[in-house]
Amino acid sequence: MVKKIKMDSKEDVKPVVQKNFIQKVWSWLTFSKKRWIGALVVILLAVFGIWKLQSNAASAVTYQTGVVTKGTVVSTISDSGRALTTSALNIETQVSGIVKDVYVKDGDTVYTGERIADVTFDTNGQQNYAQAYASYLSAKNAVASDNANYYSLQSSMFTANQKFINDAVMRGLATDDPTYIEENGTWQAAQASFLEQQTSLAKDQSSLNNAAINLQQNASTITSPYTGTISNITLVPGMVLSNTVNNSSTSSSSTSSSSTTRIATIDNQSTPIINVTLSETDVPNIKVGQKATITFDSITGETFTGVVATVDRIGAVSSNVTSYTANIKLDSGSDQILPNMAATADIIIDTATDALYVPSAALITQNGTTYAKTLVNGKEVDVAVETGISDDTNTVITSGLSEGTTVITGTTSKSATTTSTGTSVFSSSLRGFGGATGGGGGAVIRTSGGGGGATRATGG
Repeated sequence: MVKKIKMDSKEDVKPVVQKNFIQKVWSWLTFSKKRWIGALVVILLAVFGIWKLQSNAASAVTYQTGVVTKGTVVSTISDSGRALTTSALNIETQVSGIVKDVYVKDGDTVYTGERIADVTFDTNGQQNYAQAYASYLSAKNAVASDNANYYSLQSSMFTANQKFINDAVMRGLATDDPTYIEENGTWQAAQASFLEQQTSLAKDQSSLNNAAINLQQNASTITSPYTGTISNITLVPGMVLSNTVNNSSTSSSSTSSSSTTRIATIDNQSTPIINVTLSETDVPNIKVGQKATITFDSITGETFTGVVATVDRIGAVSSNVTSYTANIKLDSGSDQILPNMAATADIIIDTATDALYVPSAALITQNGTTYAKTLVNGKEVDVAVETGISDDTNTVITSGLSEGTTVITGTTSKSATTTSTGTSVFSSSLRGFGGATGGGGGAVIRTSGGGGGATRATGG
């Protein structure tokens, strides 16, 4: 009889081998105390090494740096506005009718009072002109009457004054003497009447001037009110000009109003004025005479210069927000600048030349002290500094750092995709020209308009 022997499978053999191996290792470790302690130390060293490698890999940091640079930093305030007045002055008319002839063309030089066009009145035009002429005659008569009264009251005042001098003052009468009181009162009354007549004459003279302008606005012959180069002519022979006078009257007075039509412009070579709006925090720093650079949204690639001409410090309130205005006169005009164009003005409030500066991102403030984050032998070192003015990107350092020192502007960790940067102590301060980071210093110049424009550094 043959006895069959059962063979173990590979699955059955494997646990047995592993068990035997573990028993042999355990027997080897427990053979002596030294082996046990040595094995424990090796295991601990291995665990520490793995932890250290993982920690270093997780905390590896790449620094973004700049250097302390010597150059010029310009601090500015940036505000928006519009072209308030330009070299283009409007020629307007209130006439109503059909254009008969046009005597000038774009580019012609015209002089004050020169004829530009003739218009044939329609019914409204005749009525408007008749009313304007009547108003003019009425104002003219009022001035003539005022002049007559003016000279009469002036004579009466001088007569009363001489009588008072001769009868009271020269005789040495006391101020409580009846004759002194009477003649002094007569003179004072005559003087008051004369001064009142002066005011009335000035008022009626102003009305006459307005009536004369209104008469010219409604005349069939349109003339130039200025001297200069004419352009933007809108008149064409046969064209209809329409205008209606709106009349209103009360028991004591009557008024009339008409709309005007712009028919051309004249370039008188004057320099444009830019009106900008200032916030409550900006206006204390703006002064007459400060320089400014101006850019226009619709004029690309060009920057204009100017000077602050006026500052309105009274301000106006709209929706509980107070704003102020300043007028900036450009140093030179341009045909490209048109009325009401949107503009941005960078007003220079301070300049630091031959100064040390760093990127503002390299600065932090703690407990009232400002520190610069510097990089020394691969390690970050905070250095206490004193700061000066700043622009959009740089801050002047007045003490604490020397030229060429490396500063940290940001850090990037391998375990993160975000960049950590310092907070500028001037992050809410006055805005201005940007500057280059690193390299040789130089004047910082804005090369494009609006907030966030490109910047460059020049000079050496």
